[in-house]
Amino acid sequence: MATSRVEYIAPWWTYWLHNFPHLNFSLQPTDSAFSPGEEPYLQSLILLGCVGAVGLGLSLLVLAVYLSCVCCCRREADEEVKRPGSCCVTWAAVVAGLIICSAVGVGFYGNSETNDGVYQLTYSLLNANHTLGSVSNLVSGSLGNMETGLKQHLERLDEIFAAKLEYVQALRFMQQMATNIIRQLTALPDISQEKVDLTAIIKQIAFVEYYRWLTYLLLLNLDLVICLLTCLGLAKQSKWLLLTIVALVALSLILSWASLGLDTTMSVGTSDFCVAPDKFIANQTKDFLSADVGHYYLFCSPNLPSPFQQSLTIYQRSLTTMQIQIQGLLRFSVPLFPTAERDLLGIQRLLNSTELNLHQLTALLDCRGLHKDYVDALLGVCYDGVEGLLYLSLFSLLAASALSALLCAILRAWTLLGSRDREYDDIDEEDPFNPRARRVSYNTGRANIHSFCSYNSSLCSESSTHPPPPSAANAAPSAEYMNQSMLFGGNPRYENVPLIGRGSPPPSYSPSMRTTYLSMTDAQIRHFGTDFQV
Repeated sequence: MATSRVEYIAPWWTYWLHNFPHLNFSLQPTDSAFSPGEEPYLQSLILLGCVGAVGLGLSLLVLAVYLSCVCCCRREADEEVKRPGSCCVTWAAVVAGLIICSAVGVGFYGNSETNDGVYQLTYSLLNANHTLGSVSNLVSGSLGNMETGLKQHLERLDEIFAAKLEYVQALRFMQQMATNIIRQLTALPDISQEKVDLTAIIKQIAFVEYYRWLTYLLLLNLDLVICLLTCLGLAKQSKWLLLTIVALVALSLILSWASLGLDTTMSVGTSDFCVAPDKFIANQTKDFLSADVGHYYLFCSPNLPSPFQQSLTIYQRSLTTMQIQIQGLLRFSVPLFPTAERDLLGIQRLLNSTELNLHQLTALLDCRGLHKDYVDALLGVCYDGVEGLLYLSLFSLLAASALSALLCAILRAWTLLGSRDREYDDIDEEDPFNPRARRVSYNTGRANIHSFCSYNSSLCSESSTHPPPPSAANAAPSAEYMNQSMLFGGNPRYENVPLIGRGSPPPSYSPSMRTTYLSMTDAQIRHFGTDFQV
């Protein structure tokens, strides 16, 4: 039956990352072949991881220069309260927040892709480990049947057939075939689970991936919280909230640059492996696997002969010969020795079980199953895994840049809030457009009116006791003012309108003013006092 073989072709981005310069601590070029056990190669990966440290240093340098410019270019305290720079700060924070939200979306996608790639890797390794475990169980089961079960039956039959020499010789021949099967099972290339145990590797990969996924998830949520708190802090203009945001932004900035360095190291190292995975696997398994077995499973070409074919063929032939012998004994010896039937049937069941194990072992040792698991693991790591790491690197770069800009905007907003507080404390009390000046004038006017009304009450009482007759000289100003009062209707909005024919606000108390008040009636005095109330 013809089957299509699964092919693996490294993606283009792995070649692009593989061509990154690999330098040791002496800045000398090193081999880019994946070899984590060699010190120069590890040094090159560590230097690639320092990209995050360099980016963090540049961000801190930019922030320091920006703070220096803000401190040196601070405006004088007598400037206007509403600065034109506040609008720019708001728009800068909005743009930075939008970039962070976009970066978070990219980060969620990259985190999911990386997790999918690692899951496919662990799933393929679990399948391969299950195959190796099944091979180990089948080999040990067949060896147990030949060494223990068959030996017990042959010993009892040897006692029963002691008087019949040809039957005893048949039993000796079956023992030789059993020894031959044991020899072939022992000579099989050992790919059992005892030699290639993937359980510890799978657990370690799953443990690291869980905490990696959880860490990125918390970092992505932290960036979203920063965006929300920034909008709230700028809207409320709260200093303590802005201070909290500065601390969170600084923490997220450090984590973003650190994740960029880690993602760069992991993506380049994984790409070095994905470009030539066969070579690395062959070097890792050469201590317990022969070269022909490793080559058979790594490439699985139809033209390659199976290294297990000869052993399995001898195994099959020996087992078939034993089955022919046991059928002959059942046919001819049972009529003569009825007690031998039980052991002969037991040997037949044992040989049938061993034959079933042989068929299963032949299918499991075929290269197509393990090679498919191997290719699926490579596809998960080199396609989904590396692609997800690239998206995470893009997220880290965008988030770190936007967080730097957001931190500058928040610091600028902090300085603007401080300047506004100082300007509000230093406002001019004589400025009629300032709220504080209006409150001061209002309170002063109320005090003057209160004193005037107190004095007016004394005048009213004095006029009620000795009402003087109005004179002609004082009647004209009073009549003129009363006409103005009737014209404006005592409206408070016209309290500062100059009196008709006077060109100045109502005069303060004077001796001549007393004569005018004494010449008024009680109703005129009460109406006159009402016009000056606020």
